[in-house]
Amino acid sequence: MDRNQKFVITINRELGSGGRTVGRLLAEKLGVEFFDKAHVRAIEEKFNLTIDEIERLKGKKESWWADFMRVGSIGHGLSYTPYERWKDGPQEPTTENVYKAEKEILLGIAEEESCVIAGRLGFSVFKNHPNHFSIFIQASMPYRLERVMRKQGLSEADAKKVIEKVDKMREEYVKKFSGTSRYDTRNYNLVISMDGKTEEEVVDIILKTIG
Repeated sequence: MDRNQKFVITINRELGSGGRTVGRLLAEKLGVEFFDKAHVRAIEEKFNLTIDEIERLKGKKESWWADFMRVGSIGHGLSYTPYERWKDGPQEPTTENVYKAEKEILLGIAEEESCVIAGRLGFSVFKNHPNHFSIFIQASMPYRLERVMRKQGLSEADAKKVIEKVDKMREEYVKKFSGTSRYDTRNYNLVISMDGKTEEEVVDIILKTIG
């Protein structure tokens, strides 16, 4: 990956691994924007960006996203919910049209600026991007349990149920829209275990790897 050119770094992660925090800290270190599910959903809802509306905008002008960003003031200051509702899982099923809209939003973002994106099938969405670096962040079950228990105030039994539910949900989502498993290491340039490391240490490893 060439940091002197426009780039996109995608992070896929296991629930409770701290991958989202790593992504946010990495974006801060690199001086670029960070996007995850909450950001993308906020953009969709705030501006009613269905796939039909996106196609209409694209048909009007090739640089539709740059114009949209200026008009919509997307970026810093966008209101979003910073954490997923782990207990409840997805609030609604992801339809193919929602997936397509999210994909177009992500492609539009990366076309205009360097960024770090957590989740949202980034490794697949940007597989043909000329300056893309894909990361998978994982951790042992004890590590994940401790983090989810602490963050959500859950018992160990309840935390395990949440992890198992979200793992299943995310794997089904990835398989449905990419045709591969999120655990297939061939999807990534770098796979990191969080065990024995802080988020800051993992960010340093990533920075040294991408050069």
